[in-house]
Parts: sequence; C-alpha cells; structure tokens
Amino acid sequence: MSADALEQGRTKRTLGAEPERTCVVSRAALPPDELIRFVRGPDGVIVPDLAGRLPGRGVWVTCEKAVVVKAAERNAFARSLKMQVTVPPDLAGLVESLLKARALAALSFANKAGQVLCGFTKVEISITKGEAFALLHGSDAAIDGRNKLDRKYKAVHTEMGAKHPAQIISTFGSEDLSLAMGRSHVVHAALAKGGAARNFLKEAERLQRYQSHSSGEAALPLETGSGTEQA
Repeated sequence: MSADALEQGRTKRTLGAEPERTCVVSRAALPPDELIRFVRGPDGVIVPDLAGRLPGRGVWVTCEKAVVVKAAERNAFARSLKMQVTVPPDLAGLVESLLKARALAALSFANKAGQVLCGFTKVEISITKGEAFALLHGSDAAIDGRNKLDRKYKAVHTEMGAKHPAQIISTFGSEDLSLAMGRSHVVHAALAKGGAARNFLKEAERLQRYQSHSSGEAALPLETGSGTEQA
C-alpha cells in the first residue's frame, strides 16, 4: 500500500468517517447512507434494517428501488449470506413504505420540537425573515402557490449567501403531511434550523433517492462519510 493510501486511511479514521459497504448487486463501495442494510430474521425471512441496528450479518444494497428488485430477482441475499432465505414477494415496495414511514415520523418529531411552520402566509413570512431552512410542499399542492413560495425562497436564500443548498421537498401528499403533524389540510410548510428538522431532511432525502431513479427526479444533497469495512 502506498504512503498516500495509508495517510488517506488515517485521515478517514481520525475524522470518524463511517466505513464504506459493498452493494451485493453492483459491487460498488458506498457510504452506509447510500445503501440499505438487510438481515436474515430468525424465521429465515429477509428483513430491511433501515436503522442499521439489527443483529446478524448484513447484506447491503444500493438505496434504489430498482436495485433492490434486482437483488431479489438474482437471489443475491442467499448468495451473500451463503444460506437459504425467504425474500418477501414485494420487498422493494416494503422498503419504500418503511422509508416513507420513517421520514413522516421524523417530520412529526420536528413538528413537536417546534421546527415546522405550516400555512401559506406563515411560510411566506418565514421566508421573508430568512428563517426558512427548507420548504415542504404537498405533492398535490397548487402549482401557482408552490412556485410563488419557491421563487421567493430561492431569491432570499441567494441574497443571504446561505451555505447549505436550497432544499424543497414535495415527496409527500398533503394527507400524509396532515397526519404526520396532527393538523388538517397541510399543504405548505417551512422548516427552521434544528437537529430534528435536519434529521427529517436526511430521511426525506433517503426516500427520494430510493424513488428518484424510477421517477427521474434528482435527490437532495446529503453529507456522507467513507471507509472500507463490511458488517
């Protein structure tokens, strides 16, 4: 191993970066945030481990719905674990549902933490004051209202020279948003800075990344670490 490679490895360990994992389908080494971990349950059924905490040897698959489908079709879980497993009939759909549930639960927590503001007028005022860290629209929101808020948010974001990228999420329907926040008819919302809001954005990005390669949408940016271990 070269001196440069050794120094690079030491730097990663010093920074506490998470080790990369290898996708069983593409064989690409990626940060854990860009993959989904699966384990074999006690009954032999493959279980998505979205939190990465379940015991047992993990099988890592790129966080894309199409890749999870390929993993199931190619018997990749059994080959990786070197034992017989049962793959749920719609594993890719199950993962999508679980990712969505995690994101909405994170939104609910952010709302309880006082980091979510709802209503067109309140969101517009929040943008004007430079307090909107990110925008959230129901996927069924009227395009005129959404565009008005987006234009203003992007303009203020640029004027303030914000270091974080402009983030606008429209992954969830207004019914989902309303249920998550315990309010009726939530169509537009603004997120304030805070740990709970950032956690929601991370979960929303993960869901969007999973869906994006079938919808053609670009995923939100996400900071990731790197390294080279399997678990």
